[in-house]
Amino acid sequence: MSSEKLRIGVLGSGNGSNCEAILQACERGQIPGRVVVVVSDIADAFILERARKRGIPAQFVGPSWFKTKFEPELETQMANILRDAGVELVALAGYMRVVKTPLLSAFAGKMLNVHPSLLPAFPGLHAWEQALQAGVRVTGCTVHFVNEGVDAGPIILQQAVPVLADDTPATLHQRIQVEEHTLLPAAIRLFAQNKLQIDGRQVTILE
Repeated sequence: MSSEKLRIGVLGSGNGSNCEAILQACERGQIPGRVVVVVSDIADAFILERARKRGIPAQFVGPSWFKTKFEPELETQMANILRDAGVELVALAGYMRVVKTPLLSAFAGKMLNVHPSLLPAFPGLHAWEQALQAGVRVTGCTVHFVNEGVDAGPIILQQAVPVLADDTPATLHQRIQVEEHTLLPAAIRLFAQNKLQIDGRQVTILE
């Protein structure tokens, strides 16, 4: 990693509120880095507009025959876009596809994801709905390194969110997202400061 600001690439599939949190944290100097490219698998995803408004390159990759993964050639295309931008860390911010070998091998140990549950509980889609259906009293969000499993990589940071008696899927998801917007930039900051050490399933935060 260079001594200059960390070059961050963001992948997302939707509105991009977590991307916005990263962008604002960089602008405030809370992350010693900058977003250099934003890529989406959805052509009209608002996350791309967030990047374009700031003059950040924003690219669509696709279309794909699949909903939950990319064909290898499309993942290779995405990896090439990130490499060509000089990306040193990939942040998955609401990216709704399972990452496969072309991207994993290109950015091994350099890819973070934020997930709306306290992993390993409730991996996969609609984790807040899973939490409500399970009747848990506490859920939350997790930032983890990405590996070949679904929401299974080594955990970096977690934040608990209480489940209220009158919660709906929408209200619970909204409160979880509020915490995601703090947790993901915090994890990126630690990565930029070289404070994350992976040892198997464990992540040590260095002083």
